[in-house]
Amino acid sequence: MHPAFSVILLTTLIGVGQGLFLALFSSQTYTVVNLLPAQPGSYYAVGGLVALAFLVAGLIASVFHLGRPERAWRAATQWRTSWLAREVIALPAVMALVFLYAVVNWLELDADLYGWGLPGQVALTVGSLGVAATLALFLCTGMIYAAIRFLQEWASPLTVVNYFLLGSASGFACAAVYAAAQAPGLVEFYAGWAITLTLVAFITRVAALYRNARLKRVSNLQTAIGVRHPQVQQRSMGFMGGSYNTREYFHGRTLVFMKSVKWVFLVLTFPLPVLLLWAALAGGSGTLLAAAFAVQYGGLLFERWFFFAQANHPQNLYYQVVG
Repeated sequence: MHPAFSVILLTTLIGVGQGLFLALFSSQTYTVVNLLPAQPGSYYAVGGLVALAFLVAGLIASVFHLGRPERAWRAATQWRTSWLAREVIALPAVMALVFLYAVVNWLELDADLYGWGLPGQVALTVGSLGVAATLALFLCTGMIYAAIRFLQEWASPLTVVNYFLLGSASGFACAAVYAAAQAPGLVEFYAGWAITLTLVAFITRVAALYRNARLKRVSNLQTAIGVRHPQVQQRSMGFMGGSYNTREYFHGRTLVFMKSVKWVFLVLTFPLPVLLLWAALAGGSGTLLAAAFAVQYGGLLFERWFFFAQANHPQNLYYQVVG
């Protein structure tokens, strides 16, 4: 497939926003039971707005992928059968709940809703709804691709798992950068989880690469045209110039280029951020934390490009040979 940079930005940016929100809510939950140092409501409010900014940036990026942006709302009408429609509904829901979470924390609204006698029950209730919506958004985004069975590289539960793990890892890394400036006592918590999520994501992403390298194709030239002769050869794609089919369903890059991108994203997304995070924890350096997040996000751009480009559309059996 031909990677669209608007979709690359959409999926990586909202992934950071979702992961950052999960990081903030996790730390707030820990503070309620005194496992982490308590922070003022403004800390979670500002952090929530930063997460919202990433989500909004991803939404803006997605507009550039639409031929008729003014009709985008119509996608939501197909929510019964379309994962894309469900994503269109889930993303605004997450944005609304993250914004409400920020407002509740900024105003420090609280009440004993459940008779537990614990502080922060209003913020935790709104945050819990936000977590449910965030997980639903991860599911919808991943299933947009995992549900396309004829694109065998995507049609795997690992697609959904990797979207969740990579988004969460980048979000926790971003949270560590934010905490370094606003709440140093939480840096170790965020960075530790960022390292853990990155290592787990490395295992699942390599598993996806291993799986895709050993796929048995269900389509070939014989099945494409319904002829069982063993020596079918394609001599022409049917026309001499380019078309929508040749532009949108094939990346046009060489095998060497694809391998280079794979190794770039494997290094930038996984070992290098882990080393930078570890060094930051050892030396207490906020600069290294920022470098870890920046390097990992750059790696995610390469990773998402490779994810889209690796998918081999069956129509390429027709359109990749020029007579």
